[in-house]
Amino acid sequence: MLQTFLPLFLMTFGICLFIVLMQFLWRYIDDLVGKGLAIPVLAEMFFYAALFLVPMALPLAILLASLMTFGNLGERLELLAMKSAGVSLIHIMRPLIIFIGMVSIGAFFFQNYVMPVAQVKLSTLLFSIKQKSPELEIPEGVFYKEITGFNVYVKEKNNQIGLLKDMMIYDYSEGFNNARVIVADSGRLKTSADKLYLILSLFNGESFENLKSQSQRGKVKSAVPYRRESFETKDILIAFDANFNRTDESFMQNQYMGKNLQSLQTSIDSMGIRLDSLRNDNAKVAIRQSYLQQFTEYKSVKDTVIQVSKVDSLELIAQHIDVNIDSIYNALSPGKQSSVLNKTKTKIDNMRSELIFKASTIGDESQRMRLHKTEWHKKFTLSVACLVFFFIGAPLGAIIRKGGLGMPVVISVFLFIFYYIIDNIGYKMARNGIWEAWEGMWLSTAVLTPLGAFLTYKAANDSVILNADTYLNALKNLIGKRAGRKIERKEVIIYAPDYDSLVPRLERLQMEAKQYISNHRRWINYFNYWKSGGKDRTAEALAQEMEAIVEELANSDQNLLLNKLMDYPIIGNYHQLNANINPRLAVAIGIFFPFGFPIYLLAVYQRKLLLQDIKTVQKVSEEVISIIYSLHLCKHSDKENKV
Repeated sequence: MLQTFLPLFLMTFGICLFIVLMQFLWRYIDDLVGKGLAIPVLAEMFFYAALFLVPMALPLAILLASLMTFGNLGERLELLAMKSAGVSLIHIMRPLIIFIGMVSIGAFFFQNYVMPVAQVKLSTLLFSIKQKSPELEIPEGVFYKEITGFNVYVKEKNNQIGLLKDMMIYDYSEGFNNARVIVADSGRLKTSADKLYLILSLFNGESFENLKSQSQRGKVKSAVPYRRESFETKDILIAFDANFNRTDESFMQNQYMGKNLQSLQTSIDSMGIRLDSLRNDNAKVAIRQSYLQQFTEYKSVKDTVIQVSKVDSLELIAQHIDVNIDSIYNALSPGKQSSVLNKTKTKIDNMRSELIFKASTIGDESQRMRLHKTEWHKKFTLSVACLVFFFIGAPLGAIIRKGGLGMPVVISVFLFIFYYIIDNIGYKMARNGIWEAWEGMWLSTAVLTPLGAFLTYKAANDSVILNADTYLNALKNLIGKRAGRKIERKEVIIYAPDYDSLVPRLERLQMEAKQYISNHRRWINYFNYWKSGGKDRTAEALAQEMEAIVEELANSDQNLLLNKLMDYPIIGNYHQLNANINPRLAVAIGIFFPFGFPIYLLAVYQRKLLLQDIKTVQKVSEEVISIIYSLHLCKHSDKENKV
């Protein structure tokens, strides 16, 4: 089993990792293009990106490899042979269960020790790449804005000698009000040796520059003068750092992504204590700033002096202080009432601003704590996901018995997309504080674990729940199974058919079939259908007569006639979909349009099948009559003359 599984696992893991790595590249392609990054930097980025994407590729690889392994065994009947020898499915899976268990343990250590380093390295590297200035590649015919403080226009470039022709430069490095415009016939652009400056050499041009106005005391401000300069050669030095500078990793290491399990737990405990302290302090401040402080700073109750600023509970204050706010307010003059209202409004606005600031502080601290908690649970979810996906893929492959990369890839992608959506929903719910961290992070596992247990149970008991033929047969039985009729010549015939009496019955059957086709259409009125209870008694009588004739002619010793009888269709019960329903109940179902309409549409489809069968009955009956006459089985002379 290991020899079969390991090559497939390594292959699928490589494919899945490559796919998610290409997705990562597509996501950050805009930050990489045009930066002139060295090959070692790009290789380092892809290496850390591959480590970062292992948690996404590993469960999918296990699912696909286990599904392909057991699908191949089932398709080649090797799984059936092992079960026939008395080996159970769980016993067959035992080596792989041990191996996947070891992979899950390794995944935990990878998440705990390797993943923090990879995330810190990748995050700082991506940040450094984003901060790097792009390589200078000035296009023709458009303004180039990648040089900070400058807009450069080049009409034509000569790449062989590195000459830029018909240049126009807008220099707004000192502000838009002090912009400088430079026009030159040609020029060259190069980088200094330390890659910290750009040297722009211009030839045969002019520059226009606004001069700052000198306002004089007591005089009207004069117009802004400008300066015009003509030059044959002019060099401009522009600050432009083209080096790749790495960002310090210490900041990222202090974030949740750069901590292992022990560091995360320590941070969660300390943040919990700090958050509780902030909440208690804010609650005490809110109580001290309540309106009761305006009326009593000290109040004697039962010969005891209670200082309000030392009371921590608003309920305790209300028990000891009896203040009628409305009576005090009504006793004031209108001017003082207005003053009190203005002061109160000002104080409320100040308190509101202060509370918003405190709520923001608590919100930020709570957000950091939630991120630490989600990262703590993420250390375990990958290991459990590997086990869950194995117990989904292995029994699923044993049930469907399809190997290769066709059906297993389709099923694996569908299941993984479902897992990815559920996992992201849970993560966002936990991150935003809507759910607890453990609820959101374990949501996908809670959803998929019952599926794995169910599939393992069904596969161990040789269930056909996912066998396509089972559902196809059920669908055929529902809409009318087009089964063929099989009639064989009997060794001993006790009662020979009475052809003289059967020919008139066949002619009558043929005429009734023709009349039925002319009188019945494919469509039937919706209310008439439910009023009749869905029954078609004419077709039912015609089918019964056909079966009686076929049963009697089956006693014939003529092979040609027996073969023709097999062309008669088997008219099932699809011409009476709700034959057993009470007529009143049928009318009630028809009245409730949303419930009765799908059944009515199915009945219309069944009616189409019935009309096709009736046409076949008419045609075959005519051919059977011709065979009887051609074999001289009928003794009526008038029939023979017609022949």
